[in-house]
Amino acid sequence: MALKYYHAEPAANSLKSMIPLKEKGLEFESIYVDLHKFEQHSEWFVAINPEGQVPVLDHDGNLITQTTVINEYLEDVFPDTPLRPADPVGKARMRYWNKFVDEHVMNYVSMHGWHRMVGVIARGIESGEFEKLVERIPLPDQRQKWKTARSGFSEADLQHATDKIIYACKKVEDHLADNAWLAGDMYTTADINFYSMCGMMVERMFPELEVAANYPRLIDWRERMNARPGVQAALEMPDHTNPALRTWTGEVH
Repeated sequence: MALKYYHAEPAANSLKSMIPLKEKGLEFESIYVDLHKFEQHSEWFVAINPEGQVPVLDHDGNLITQTTVINEYLEDVFPDTPLRPADPVGKARMRYWNKFVDEHVMNYVSMHGWHRMVGVIARGIESGEFEKLVERIPLPDQRQKWKTARSGFSEADLQHATDKIIYACKKVEDHLADNAWLAGDMYTTADINFYSMCGMMVERMFPELEVAANYPRLIDWRERMNARPGVQAALEMPDHTNPALRTWTGEVH
């Protein structure tokens, strides 16, 4: 059995599947993909993932992409130290929250990250060079996202993204009134998903939301996440990000 994990910094998508690898105590070869050098769009990486996105799990030559799919795969193949409930209802709850984070949280946190960090990078690239870089991006939506980051996201879009994040925080806060974890009594990949995409960075990105005062159960949940051995081990993975860009710890795709 050989596992390789192609990833960027221990944040957002790369963190989301790195935590289960660490929680399960799996040995894997860590292969760093430098997003700031656009290695995710290079020929060698696109040969691994034609979509040009991290992370990618290589298990004995079988390439698995998309973090929610990777995490489900890890549960199927390595069921010891489970991060998914055994009963159908528990599985459904976990999958509901994963779907919620994937569809109603991730892209909106990402937009603010792109606005604050990627836009600065994009505007610093010479015009001719920028067009060449964009042409190399496999996914049309990602090409457009880079162009939008360069010109700037609209205030209306940013406000809509903020509203979605506020809604998500309140939804999780209310849910935690009667549940220890998102799927119920068990810590699962749903908690890992929300933590990676929003929970670990919302205070830093949105101090005006006064998260500690307005969402105390969310803060308690986050501290319990921080105490997890797998979370700690994942966060200790090397962070190659340029220190000047660490105002946001998300990923460029």
